[in-house]
Amino acid sequence: MQIGPYQLENQLILAPMAGVTDRPFRQLCRQFGAAMTVSEMISSRPELRQTRKTRLRMQHDGENQPRSIQIAGTDPLMMAEAARFNVQQGAQIIDINMGCPAKKVCSVLAGSALMKNESLVADILHSVVSAVDVPVTLKMRTGWDSNNRNVLSIAKIAESAGIQALAIHGRTRADKYNGDAEYEHIALVKDQVSIPVIANGDIDTPEKAAFVLKHTHADGLMIGRAAQGNPWIFQEINYFLRHGKRMDAPDKNHVRDVMLKHLMNLYDFYGEYMGLRIARKHLGWYCKTRPNGEAFRRFFNTLETTDLQQEQIRLYFEDEHRAMKAA
Repeated sequence: MQIGPYQLENQLILAPMAGVTDRPFRQLCRQFGAAMTVSEMISSRPELRQTRKTRLRMQHDGENQPRSIQIAGTDPLMMAEAARFNVQQGAQIIDINMGCPAKKVCSVLAGSALMKNESLVADILHSVVSAVDVPVTLKMRTGWDSNNRNVLSIAKIAESAGIQALAIHGRTRADKYNGDAEYEHIALVKDQVSIPVIANGDIDTPEKAAFVLKHTHADGLMIGRAAQGNPWIFQEINYFLRHGKRMDAPDKNHVRDVMLKHLMNLYDFYGEYMGLRIARKHLGWYCKTRPNGEAFRRFFNTLETTDLQQEQIRLYFEDEHRAMKAA
């Protein structure tokens, strides 16, 4: 799949997720086979650019190309300026958020709420595309609600405006993350536009990835929640698509080492105070399906130093190993 001048090495992209896809997590997913990752959503409001949160979200030093930065907002001129600013900071692709269903985003008519106003969508897309000389992509949903699925209409607006790829989550804004993703409207868009279409939503196993590609004929897949605590999913899907069978699951020592390194990178990126707190949610995702994972997560959340976090992860895996031997 190609986006502008960038030829991606495979069909898998890490979805932008606020509070998740920071630089340490993006780098980890690239390590395990994501061809591209997208930053956390960055507000287009200029007064927020110097906040610590926004500065960290714009951090992509040392990341592989292409570096895709997602911006959000409702004002065409402000969005254009935000695009220019982020390109100056090193963004190589600008992604426009029209998929987030969060109340705090939609309450200001940003994110997926924009899909209600197609003329404003057109103004924003034309404004951003005209403002920068890098590819602009768009992430959206299938519509506002089950009675207003206008994804095809907006896809054609996007193609006309010069958008170079579309990522479509197979739910409406009203669905949030409930129910099952539906892929028929993604297939419809793929059939009607000539720019790359990336399918998103509920792609959580290699078999599901193969099914979605076959069903939608999409050019690529975007993986979101299924990568939380499971960066290996990119490696597993790539292997399955190449060989038609599953690869062996990572052994416990490998999982432990990846967790420890990921947490160290969080400490380095955020500093100890924030790093150890952000580490807690990642630990919860890593251990969600492991033996005694919920009990360990609760205990881990009481730890107040990074050294203790690292030590207790090692002990947890030692205990898991002893339990397996005893069984």
